[in-house]
Amino acid sequence: MENWNEIRTAAAVARLETISAAALALGVHRATVTRHIDTLEQALGAKLFQRHARGFTPTELGQELLRIAAATETQFGELARLARGSEAQLSGEIVVTSLDVLVPSILPRLAQFQREHPDMALHLISSDRKLKLEYGEADMAFRIGPKPGHPDNVVLVIGAIEIGVFAAPSYIERHGAPMGFDDLSGHQVIGTDASAPNTPYLQWLRDEVPSSAISFRTNSVLTMWEAVAAGLGVGFHPVESADAKGLVSVGQPRADWHETIWAVTHVDLHRTAKVQAFVKAIKAGR
Repeated sequence: MENWNEIRTAAAVARLETISAAALALGVHRATVTRHIDTLEQALGAKLFQRHARGFTPTELGQELLRIAAATETQFGELARLARGSEAQLSGEIVVTSLDVLVPSILPRLAQFQREHPDMALHLISSDRKLKLEYGEADMAFRIGPKPGHPDNVVLVIGAIEIGVFAAPSYIERHGAPMGFDDLSGHQVIGTDASAPNTPYLQWLRDEVPSSAISFRTNSVLTMWEAVAAGLGVGFHPVESADAKGLVSVGQPRADWHETIWAVTHVDLHRTAKVQAFVKAIKAGR
């Protein structure tokens, strides 16, 4: 279709039979119409019109061009209608995978998508196993940690989890409140074992707090957060939900502890209507 502009111009001339009328209908100069016809006839190696004093009469080839152009414009119109309706009338299912620790952060975004597209079904796979987008195991993945580097993926930043050190009121009632980060070694601290992810804040804990102060360990970051809320000790917890749980902050959260939330899609799926609608919704649902 590299000559579509010329074809469309020639079809207008065949339909209206004068250069002036075609130029007016197309909103271009008469010279452009003439140039398009000359270019197309040269490319085809045949005449599309018989020129005469009253205007242009299409040859048999010109009549065929008019028929093909009309059919093509109809098909383009149908394609445009499908494109306009594809997002407004989304249906079916979108499969999303997320690490367990991200589920509380992404659920409001999923709710935003569901409000905007009630005919779409959501399937959330909450797992520490990274599903393979290139194999079609999910339409989108939510991840934290270093930026995902697979060359076939489209990676978007959709937010961050701010992490701080907290203690539950029940813990403070029994043991008192730490006076700051330097006082953690004198308290019962919640940490993780060697199988847990190596996050920036857990690395800080290993570097700054003696192992003897760790009174509770778990392989799960999510379990660590919940253990802090349950009063088992002092430890890390997302700032966003700490207030709702009544947790007490111990020191100012450090910026280098925050975890970036990545939304990842495979490049082949990224431009599909359902993924584009999902991306729009999760950005709006921050």
